Amino acid sequence: MKTIIIPVTPFQQNCTLLWCEATRKAAIIDPGGEADRILRAVEAQDVEPEKILLTHGHLDHVGGVADLVDRLGLPVEGPQRADAFLIEAVAQQALMFGVPAARSFVPDRWLEEGDRVTVGEIGFDVLHCPGHTPGHVVFVQPERRFALVGDVLFRGSVGRTDLPGGDHAALIRSIRQKLLPLGDDVTFLPGHGPASTIGAERASNPFIT
Repeated sequence: MKTIIIPVTPFQQNCTLLWCEATRKAAIIDPGGEADRILRAVEAQDVEPEKILLTHGHLDHVGGVADLVDRLGLPVEGPQRADAFLIEAVAQQALMFGVPAARSFVPDRWLEEGDRVTVGEIGFDVLHCPGHTPGHVVFVQPERRFALVGDVLFRGSVGRTDLPGGDHAALIRSIRQKLLPLGDDVTFLPGHGPASTIGAERASNPFIT
């Protein structure tokens, strides 16, 4: 498994290109915008995108989805259905933040706790982790001790909960009940900023210690 980060939009969101080395099949995870930049990264790595995976419905994570679907014909998997109201309002979100226009879409597959998604020969377990948004999901690759956590947990911080659908108590509960039990050796990639490990955050993150 290989990953590269493609920071996109003024929010510097971590769009992730992840691929299976055996098959060269790839997933584009949380394409918040700048589709041309994402496609250049795909071409540079010489991989074949097979799907788009979404952790949640905020503009900076889904703003480029409709454009990529138009250009590549990819299916969209995630987030959990409770984020439908955010995806439906993505054009209004773009206007509110003064960023390039974005279009709504309907995912081909809404995800639930216990589902599994695949990228080539690699499987990821799906955890429903509400709090930042009600339908936020996390993708966990248990054998490789790796997780894509979107905006649930960051190095030294946690996701904001002051936007529509946010719930701080639910967020902390998701972290403590879903992420911390994954194990201290699990490396996670957040939706913004640098990677960290569950162990490092358990030991020093002021929001959860």
